[in-house]
Amino acid sequence: MGGVSPTAATAPRTESVETDAGVARIIWLPAKRARLVLAVSHGAGGGIEARDLQALGAALPDRRVTVALVEQPWRVAGKKLAPAPRTLDTGWRGLWPALTAPGLPVVAGGRSAGARVACRTAAELGARAVLALSFPLHPPGKPEKSRADELLGTGVPTLVVQGSRDPFGRPEEFPPGEHGLVEVPYADHGFAVPKKAPLTVDQAMDLLTGAVAEWLDGIA
Repeated sequence: MGGVSPTAATAPRTESVETDAGVARIIWLPAKRARLVLAVSHGAGGGIEARDLQALGAALPDRRVTVALVEQPWRVAGKKLAPAPRTLDTGWRGLWPALTAPGLPVVAGGRSAGARVACRTAAELGARAVLALSFPLHPPGKPEKSRADELLGTGVPTLVVQGSRDPFGRPEEFPPGEHGLVEVPYADHGFAVPKKAPLTVDQAMDLLTGAVAEWLDGIA
């Protein structure tokens, strides 16, 4: 199946894509009169059912943003563990022609490992911008093993959305740079919040989607 037309109906559609890393899958959530595509992939420990990806998929098509939920080949194949970063990048590169097929600007994004992939490949693929959800700035408890160079080297407008309790990097740990940063209070790496927090998960997702929508309004 080809790409999604900017004037397509809002019914979800699925596309399988052959890549050098295996068969990947795109779940298209098209917007009417779409002005751009937000392509977001999952992390190393989960899939596109992640609450932040699902929240963006539900909220953004009404803002004229087609959302493409990307399943990397290892997830499509039913494997439990993600492959090496360069293999993730290979899968993402192989998907890119399908993501650009609608003829719209593409914002590359993802959560956790998916955010790293988007950052590493944005410039070479011609992404309009990068959305980094729960960017894993460092392994938990190992701040000396920083991945800041990936975030700082995107070469395109970049927004980080980070939970205040994320063990992979709290907002205050992020280095200064040209990227924007939105903090989701009380949230962890998966944007879950404690039951006793003065913020519900639904409110956290409203904050996240609202911030992303506002940022995208300035992109295209």
